[in-house]
Amino acid sequence: MVKLYHTHELSPKQCSSMLVQTIDAPLPLVWSLVKKFDKPQCYKNFISSCTLLSGDGGVGSIREVTLVSGFPGKKSIERFDFLDDEMHVCVFSVVNADHSFLNFKSTITLHEEEEEEEDDDGGKVLSSTGKSTVAIESYVVDFPENSCKDDTCEVTDNILRWQLRSLAWVAENMAISGVSSLDLKKT
Repeated sequence: MVKLYHTHELSPKQCSSMLVQTIDAPLPLVWSLVKKFDKPQCYKNFISSCTLLSGDGGVGSIREVTLVSGFPGKKSIERFDFLDDEMHVCVFSVVNADHSFLNFKSTITLHEEEEEEEDDDGGKVLSSTGKSTVAIESYVVDFPENSCKDDTCEVTDNILRWQLRSLAWVAENMAISGVSSLDLKKT
């Protein structure tokens, strides 16, 4: 799945990276957070609000996110490009923004963490624990004329790393509290 969803063709003015976060919460719970295009602020701390401009929150929907103060920009218009509930894949793109992350496209996939176990013949096999989730997020973004590829990737990596850690914190606290999915009536 990594090769299928996290390998990107780049133009000479783009950079890309991939980050991985292990989350001590079951995949269905984590997926309930990630797939809610209209509620990114439930785990993305740099977003203060989100308004759907078109659509119902499904693929093809357009949202406007308002960023917290101190972030390099105030608003971002984003499109929900792809969702696969069976494979746990979610893709969105920035289509307009007042920040420097132009042509940003994010792909996140979730995977159940696997453990090595011994089979009946004494060999090793991988099996799902059902307790932990591995989140993989990759992106492609243009780097601005006044910046370089390495600086753009470093800043973007730091933002996404913070975002994935926040996802882990929220999901793990929900799991500890016995919550099995995001209840949209309470967010």
